Amino acid sequence: MTPSDPHLLAAAVKSEAHRQGFGLAGVTTPDPPACLDVYQQWLRAGHHGEMAYLATERAWQRRSDPRRILPECRSILVVAVNYPPAAPVGQVAAYAQGDDYHSVLTDRLSRLITWLEGQAGHPIPHKVYTDTGPVLERELAQRAGLGWIGKNSCLIHPRRGSFVLLAEALLGIELAPDPPSSADHCGSCTRCLDACPTSCILPNRTLDARRCISYLTIELKGSIPPDLRPAVGEWLFGCDICQRVCPWNRRFGVETQDPAFQPRPILAKPDPIRLLEMSPRAFQQAMRDSPLLRPRRRGILRNAAVILGNRRLPGAVPALAGVLLEESEPLARGHAAWALGQIGGQQAASILRQARATDSDLGVLAEIEASLILLASSNSDR
Repeated sequence: MTPSDPHLLAAAVKSEAHRQGFGLAGVTTPDPPACLDVYQQWLRAGHHGEMAYLATERAWQRRSDPRRILPECRSILVVAVNYPPAAPVGQVAAYAQGDDYHSVLTDRLSRLITWLEGQAGHPIPHKVYTDTGPVLERELAQRAGLGWIGKNSCLIHPRRGSFVLLAEALLGIELAPDPPSSADHCGSCTRCLDACPTSCILPNRTLDARRCISYLTIELKGSIPPDLRPAVGEWLFGCDICQRVCPWNRRFGVETQDPAFQPRPILAKPDPIRLLEMSPRAFQQAMRDSPLLRPRRRGILRNAAVILGNRRLPGAVPALAGVLLEESEPLARGHAAWALGQIGGQQAASILRQARATDSDLGVLAEIEASLILLASSNSDR
């Protein structure tokens, strides 16, 4: 192989990517994204919620031109791996039930670049990202021929569906680009829009993150809005509903034996009560190298409390009481108070009154008061 031949290098690196476990690989140019105006409108509408890092001037400039990230960039390699499709009933998004894909994919992609440098015969300037860098990676994937962006905003491959994780490498070497995916196979289907519990999917193939269950359970750092808590349902971390109903996943979802993404028992069927009762140290050990560390323990306790409030089972009262009366994190205490109000009963009311007399956090006290008012109203209706 001629080290400088862009076509041979591109073919070789894609072949090696498949050998190293990437199910998809494609190449595109470092041209500015075509969807910048849509992205800017999305930001202006506030659909990014509290993810302020997306809206900084520096982030905008870097997303508008990959060469602002890597001035030497001449090509972008986009790769993807499949993860096990979502089970019919899930509490943790399928991608998050195994190891943290950020470290898995960046390590694999870095090894692939080392291999490419060996083929080229010299070091290659590069930047590697997976869901963390200032790039619009789904557009890059579409431009690299890996699929189209569906109505639910996910990248969909015609033979692998959308249960894929993306990573990209900005490279200071020329590789022949692949033709972009031009077909849109969503057609008139609206199953993802119809199935979304919070109606967060927008007509222009973007999401209002502020209403998305994945955002609410992962990226949102504060309280989940009370009117959206019932819609969270059983989801502890993320959500797979819009992908689960997609015909392309029902027909072409790819099972994978990749050990990195096989479900951990504690995440395949998590027990919210057990999570509430875990010590901080036990939680860290159980979630080591897992995406569930992203919202931190307080976020997971918040989400677990919402699940228990939605279940309304009296057996959860002792665990929720333990959080409300003993947990140091106000975020967790507040949502435990809400959950107790949803469950109701004399025991829950007694615990809420006890917490009202001892808690000093204004946010928690507001949640306690709202639950006590709800319980009083329920009793008066009987």
